[in-house]
Amino acid sequence: MHAPSMSRRAVLAAGAAATFVAASAPALAVAASAPQRDAILAGMKRAARFMTDEAAVEGGYVWQYLPDFSRRWGELEAGPTMIWVQPPGTATMGHLFLDAYHATGDEFYYEAAKSAADALVRGQHPAGGWNYVIDTAGEASLRRWYDTVGKNAWRLEEFHRYYGNATFDDAGTAEASQLLLRLYLEKRDRKYLAPLNKAIDFVLDSQYPNGGWPQRYPFVQNGGVHGHADYTPYITFNDDVAGENLEFLIYAWHGLARNGRGDPRILDAINRGMDIFVRTQQPQPQPAWGLQHFPDTLKPAGARTIEPQAFVTHATGTNIKSMLGFYRLTGDRKFLDRLPEALDWLDQVATKPPLNTPGRTHPTFILEGANTPIYIHRRGSNVANGQYYADDNPENLIVHYGSFRNVDTPALRAEYARLSALPVEAATQGSPLKARPGSLRLPTYFTLQDVDVWDMSSEAKRPSPVSESRVAEVLAGLNTRGYWPTPLTTTSNPYRGDSPTAVTGGEYQMTRVGDVWDTSPYRTDYPVEGVSTSVFIRNMGDLIQALVA
Repeated sequence: MHAPSMSRRAVLAAGAAATFVAASAPALAVAASAPQRDAILAGMKRAARFMTDEAAVEGGYVWQYLPDFSRRWGELEAGPTMIWVQPPGTATMGHLFLDAYHATGDEFYYEAAKSAADALVRGQHPAGGWNYVIDTAGEASLRRWYDTVGKNAWRLEEFHRYYGNATFDDAGTAEASQLLLRLYLEKRDRKYLAPLNKAIDFVLDSQYPNGGWPQRYPFVQNGGVHGHADYTPYITFNDDVAGENLEFLIYAWHGLARNGRGDPRILDAINRGMDIFVRTQQPQPQPAWGLQHFPDTLKPAGARTIEPQAFVTHATGTNIKSMLGFYRLTGDRKFLDRLPEALDWLDQVATKPPLNTPGRTHPTFILEGANTPIYIHRRGSNVANGQYYADDNPENLIVHYGSFRNVDTPALRAEYARLSALPVEAATQGSPLKARPGSLRLPTYFTLQDVDVWDMSSEAKRPSPVSESRVAEVLAGLNTRGYWPTPLTTTSNPYRGDSPTAVTGGEYQMTRVGDVWDTSPYRTDYPVEGVSTSVFIRNMGDLIQALVA
């Protein structure tokens, strides 16, 4: 079992940090020796105060800002009263501040973590989960944003309408729930117990009896987008929705039992949540999975118009990896029994020459009923006149969603063989589900590395120390205002009105953004300096690691 929410945070942070280092390293004077502890503490505090005092909106954060805060972005451009729930947004920042508190004992960081959690609690859906974004100005303001910026982001269909419910997509609900759990367990502050219980109820109430989870909940009956049925009630594996929920439930199962508040419903939900992986693996000759499955037939279902009804190679690889983890958790061979079939299928549909270039081991989508790849294209110039479509042509593909994936089937086979050869007792050694409820605690740090349930009762520090030169570089990179100047390599067109129905000039088949009415984010060749939560999280993590190494 793995933790994609933490992995996603780590990837975003590391990528942004690499951009920062590459852009600014030549101007930095790298110290010859490790900075003193007081210098690290001073640098951390100065950077954190900038974020809490200048960047935060009522305790919450987006992903990046212009230095004068005239524009700001999460996955899309945000209004000045908005905060982002998706990583690396408000919950990620809360986790970072709690990690800094553990490293320093400084109550300032504990209060900063509480402020982030409080912002999430104020934006928590009555059912207990979270939407992608929160508007501190209220629902009317959020609806206006959806009707303007969201509706005109051509390639981001999940923002084309306001559902008014909560989502498991992109780990936002899972990460926010974990933050509430960590904060409650930190000092048993009952302020966080009620919203934490609401979050747990949301995960339990939204689960189908067969064990699957939808993408959004509670269900709404407002139809889909672009003439397609609403896909959000379907059982969702995309972005590891099920894996994220299972991880949170295992944390809660141990953490609350340790505190005498264990919920007997949680273990049943964990078991059913693992079983849905077995139940949704399709029969021969296509023993694979889709991104989503119909809740009744358990057959693969389509989602956004860039995600047709098909088998999906990277989802199949991820589910194989998850089921190997479930075997380690339980020792139940039902999680191993049909994995060789899935691995053989992945080999059958692997990319053939000349398409099998590095990083393109498998086509993303395979037609149901025939092991034929299909590829995604688009035509038009914006959301009003544009269309996505699929065919068997591997040329002129969209670039914002991969039509090819890299699935490491040899590594999956090797892990399957290793686990199959072990005695059950050895395979399940250290399993949180084999431990007495409450006997394990949460990892000490959540942002220093990719953490998952196997890191419980550990510090979860990085396996390698941070170099002296890197620490000096991070401290020297702070500017006089207290933030790390970062080239913002992505931007977006400001909202300028509803997209016209007539196709405008230009060719947008292979671009990340359409015409000037498209509010989708895109990579720019002319980055401007700004403030990045990803860079802040990564650099603060380096300084925390230096303190605790």
